[in-house]
Formats: sequence, structure tokens, C-alpha cells
Amino acid sequence: MASPAQPISNRSLLEMDRDHLIHPVTSFRAHESRGATILQSGDGMWLTDIDGNRVLDAFAGLWCVNVGYGQESIVEAAVEQMRRLPYATGYFHFGSEPAIRLAEKLVSLTPEGLNHVFFTLGGSDAVDSAIRYITHYWNAVGQPSRKQFIALERGYHGSSTTGSGLTALANFHRNFDVPLKWQHHIPSPYGYRSDAADDAELIAQSVGHLKTKVAQLGNENVAAFFCEPIQGSGGVVVPPKGWLKAMRDCCTDLGILFVADEVITGFGRTGPLFACEAEGVSPDLMTLAKGLTAGYAPMGALMMSDKVYHGIADGASPDLAIGHGLTYSGHPVSAAIGLEVLRLYLDGGILANGQSVSAKFETGLAALSDHPLVGDTRGRGMLGAIELVADKASKARFAPELKLADRLFAAGYGNGVIFRAFADNIIGLAPALCCSDDEMEMIFARIRKTLDGLLEESDIRKAIGSQQG
Repeated sequence: MASPAQPISNRSLLEMDRDHLIHPVTSFRAHESRGATILQSGDGMWLTDIDGNRVLDAFAGLWCVNVGYGQESIVEAAVEQMRRLPYATGYFHFGSEPAIRLAEKLVSLTPEGLNHVFFTLGGSDAVDSAIRYITHYWNAVGQPSRKQFIALERGYHGSSTTGSGLTALANFHRNFDVPLKWQHHIPSPYGYRSDAADDAELIAQSVGHLKTKVAQLGNENVAAFFCEPIQGSGGVVVPPKGWLKAMRDCCTDLGILFVADEVITGFGRTGPLFACEAEGVSPDLMTLAKGLTAGYAPMGALMMSDKVYHGIADGASPDLAIGHGLTYSGHPVSAAIGLEVLRLYLDGGILANGQSVSAKFETGLAALSDHPLVGDTRGRGMLGAIELVADKASKARFAPELKLADRLFAAGYGNGVIFRAFADNIIGLAPALCCSDDEMEMIFARIRKTLDGLLEESDIRKAIGSQQG
């Protein structure tokens, strides 16, 4: 008989983590020096670490815990499915009820025309699957020269071997030999740092950049354009309304596929269930993850239009398999969780609550614009950013050696709030849709306290003074 497990001290956990666990997008040596912040429990908007610190999570884990922590109905759905059927492969023509029902539900909720679903484990392999299927599609329809892919600067499309090249952030390229030769980028619709006179000009510039890039590559060689409706990991860059539709229309005119990456923006994050809804856009393919299961289990999805599906299906003999698959595609437990999460959004009032409390979110962002450290605030729905600058007039950034991002995150955590602190000194915010008005006020009060504290530090004051002088 096995002996009962012995309690592990907090110190032992930290040492085990330092010795063995590789953390995502982290300097290995820096993590060894710093050590982990080990989370122990969550409830609603709140997280508690192993030292008993209770903090407001204003970033929904990693843009994903949209329904908040501790939703018992999700736990019950997972347990029930685990007892009934913990795993079912999608290979060999097998299926499971939760995956089939979830696919049908997603088709009913996503933009018109996206009638087919391939399930993945998350966003990165949803993007990777999109690339593979797009390549297959153009070969199948007799246009094999279409191998060039275009995305946006500051865009994020995961960190798979191929997706990391469509991603346009230095951390995901350095020493990984990406972007690949067939991956290209055009400027981001970054209004705060653009020379465009107004939104219309910014939109026109983006359309022009895409047309120019396609012409440079040769229209007959371009397969697809990928974009996020709002750029997440690139600093929450919010294009003007009308931008997404203009880019969709441009792709249609050019005859290339349009892929909307809604891994972050999907499931109520920007207001409607999907950001594409706001502009009546129906992409050729759409990638989903994060809010699909609200982080309670790994799952992503690739939504595929009839055009792409039938192009692939009709391009090969029925006797030949389309050789793309994943062991955990359509995992029944993840699918059961996804169904319950969708129920909470739509019937449980969480989507409606997010739409309501987003007014407080917008007000909170705007109120911080007068802070001496803040150059820009921007957002849509429950997704936003606060961009810090050393000088408001010139928009000059703080010097990298100040390590402001690390200091921001540490100070915020000390003040009881978690946010994303990007390397270029942008605070990213994505509170859960279950957030209350009072909790939203607390988030911004704690962020202001964090900024006020930084403003009192001598090197920060010196940096501001040197710009103004």
C-alpha cells in the first residue's frame, strides 16, 4: 500500500520549479534567479498565491479565463464527462457527442459561412492547422504557386514552428530562424504611433500596404492574409472601426484568403461574441481558443468556410486521407467544458455582464489618460491598454535599461492587481467578463496607485525630466 503523500513546503516547490520546469516566453537564467510566483487558488476575479496574497486578476489568466475562476458548473460538466467517456479519438471515423454538439454550436454562433470545425489544443496549433489547410487548399484547386503568407507587424499568431513566423514579435523570432522565406509582414494599424491624419487615412494606408505587398510578391503567389481584429500581444493595438471590413474586402478583391485570428478577441472579449460581428465580416477561416473553454481545459478550433472545405474535399480522391490530425482533436472533456462555458456566456448572463461593465472599463481607461506617465489609453469591450511614455508631447519611450515592464508588474502585484506588462511599457488589460462594477473600480484604483508609486522613483522622474528639458 502506498504511503500518503507528504506535504511539500513552499520553499521545496520553488526549488523544484527552478530546477525542472521550463516556463513559456521566459529567460531561463532570469527565472532561475527570480523564482516562480506560485498560484494556489482562484475565485471569480481573484487569485491567491501560496504565500496567502490575494490579488485581482485583471488579465483573465492569459486573456482566457473569461468566466472567472471557480465556476462549479464547469467542474461538474468535466467530472460527468470524465466518468462517462474520458477520451475518444477523432481518427478512424470515431466521434463523441460533446465534440459533435460543440461543433454544431460554434457553427451557429460564428459568422455566416463558417460551417466546418477542426478542433485543436489551443491557438498556436489552430494557426498551424490553418496554414496547413490553406496550403492544401491552393494545391487542391490547381493554384500551387500560392505559397506566400502575409500578416501584420506586432501581430501574434502563436509560437508553433510555422505560426511563430507569422507572429511579428522579436522574442518569438530570436534564435528560432523565423520568419520563414514565405512569411511577410505589413505595418500595423497602430493609430497612436501613426502619421495618419485620421481613421480613414489609417485604414487606407493599411489597404495600400496590403495591395503593395501582394503586388511585390505577385498576386498569383499569395495564399492568405492573417490578422487579429485587435492585436493582443503586440500591445493591444486597436484599429479604427471599419478597418477589419476594409481588409476583408481587399482580400476578396485580390482573390486571397482572409484569416481572422480571434484567439484573444473571441467569446465576448471585445463586446459581441466575436469581433468580426461588429463589422459584419465573414472570414474564410477563423482561429479560436482561450475563451472557448475559458482556460478550464486546453482547446482551440479552426472554423472553415464552405469554399475552403469543398476545395480541399473535391481536390483529392475519396480514397485518400487529408493528412492532418491531432491526438486530442475534439477531446470529449474539453468539448463538454466548452459547451458549458458557452451556456454561461449566453444563458448564464456572463456575456451580457461583460457588455454592461465594459462601460466602467472604458471610463477607467480614459480617466488614466491625465497621469504624467500615460501617453495613450485604448480599448474595446473588455480589452484595453495603457501606454506609458517618458514624454507625452514626443511620445518618447522609456529607455530599456530602466526595466520598467518588470518593475510595473512587480509593483502592480504588490498593490494587489495582475496585468500584462509588455516590454515596450504598455499595460495590457483583459478582465474576466464576470467582473463587477466595484471590482472594475478597484482594478483602476490599484493601477493608479502603481503608476503613482513609479512616478516617485528617482530614475523615473529623471527620465521624464530629461525628456521635458
